Amino acid sequence: MQENWDASRFKVPPDDGSVRFHDFDLPDALMHAIFDLGFQYCTPVQAEILPSTLAGKDATGRAQTGTGKTAAFLITIITRLLANPLQKKRTEASPRVLILAPTRELVMQISEEAQELSKYTSLNIVSVFGGMDYVKQRNKLSRGSIDMIVATPGRLLDFKRRRDLTLKDVEILIIDEADRMLDMGFIPDVRSIIYSTPQKDKRQTLLFSATLSENIVRLASQWTRNPVTVEIEPEKIAVETVEQIVYIVTTDEKFSLLFNIIDKQDLERVLVFCNRRDEVRRLSEKLSRHGIRCSTLSGDVPQKKRVRRLEDFKSKKIRVLVATDVAGRGIHIEGMDHVINYTLPRDPEDYVHRIGRTGRAGETGTSISFADEEDAFYLPAIEEFIDRELRCTRPEDSWLIRPKPVAQKKYKRTPQRSSKPRPGARRKNFRPKQ
Repeated sequence: MQENWDASRFKVPPDDGSVRFHDFDLPDALMHAIFDLGFQYCTPVQAEILPSTLAGKDATGRAQTGTGKTAAFLITIITRLLANPLQKKRTEASPRVLILAPTRELVMQISEEAQELSKYTSLNIVSVFGGMDYVKQRNKLSRGSIDMIVATPGRLLDFKRRRDLTLKDVEILIIDEADRMLDMGFIPDVRSIIYSTPQKDKRQTLLFSATLSENIVRLASQWTRNPVTVEIEPEKIAVETVEQIVYIVTTDEKFSLLFNIIDKQDLERVLVFCNRRDEVRRLSEKLSRHGIRCSTLSGDVPQKKRVRRLEDFKSKKIRVLVATDVAGRGIHIEGMDHVINYTLPRDPEDYVHRIGRTGRAGETGTSISFADEEDAFYLPAIEEFIDRELRCTRPEDSWLIRPKPVAQKKYKRTPQRSSKPRPGARRKNFRPKQ
């Protein structure tokens, strides 16, 4: 909890065309956390959506991660919870706020941001997702009243079916990355979960999606009431904050170029994307053989390992993280200024998602793509999607010098000692029979 702090200590001058957090009537506990995080002016999605959501209106937003939309809905949630505290403690696991997200990584990131924004409050935030110990997560649900649950649909349904929680008291429902929910086949689960919450006229519902396709718009109309719609064009993220470089190379030159980019520029944290799991595994093994600390992130990596690898990457114990699109979606790591497309995605929208891992929320970043004999054919579709021509260049010859693998240490094998005594050897404490 905070002590002796008020918003007067948080001085942000008015700026034409910018909206300050001071321009909203936010509680001091929340403003203190925003101050700690160094936020001063709202991002476009925050400036557009907060006036409506703080007033209790439903909303649908077209915005990707990195635009500040997570903070937008968390600010709305925390403001409402602090303004309307529970009068008595609930004896069962019955959250006031439910946030649904498609992946475990996104759930963890939303939870982490929620903890940061609510650090000066006593709000109880719980995250539940598959791949982690069920009993440990269930125990968290039993520790007093729950203000907010952040969950993947499958694990949340497990808890609901086993009656470890109820959703009858949900006041605010957030559906994040609805398009990815649709792609991953989660919509039946999401629909079942929503039907377990109060009717839409008795809750506030916010739905976010990177695209507002016809299917998403139809679902939004079913789950929200008279929503305000905010659209932040995805290409703005790519064009305005990320320097995009495309190198024309042959397939045989790609690894040499990747190694030299990392080595010559002494890059500390690099996210490398491949299209398939087997490509991820082979590239990671090859980088390791050449002395670069790296690891992988793909759909078949167990959750505990995924969490540990992300933490190692954040703390710079791992220099390179090689990932697939599914595993890389939603990764948010401060200070990661390089994303490399080792193979170009087949879907232009995935290109925007990938390079959106850097250059986030106004920061600058660099995206490097390799276009070999096959991948070059996918460039026109990407250029059309982002409404920008990508300048292709040939790397300098010095960047294509083939690196040598690091010599592996050879360990001399020592023969194992047998536990059986040698013939004729005296045993310890041996006494002859009398």
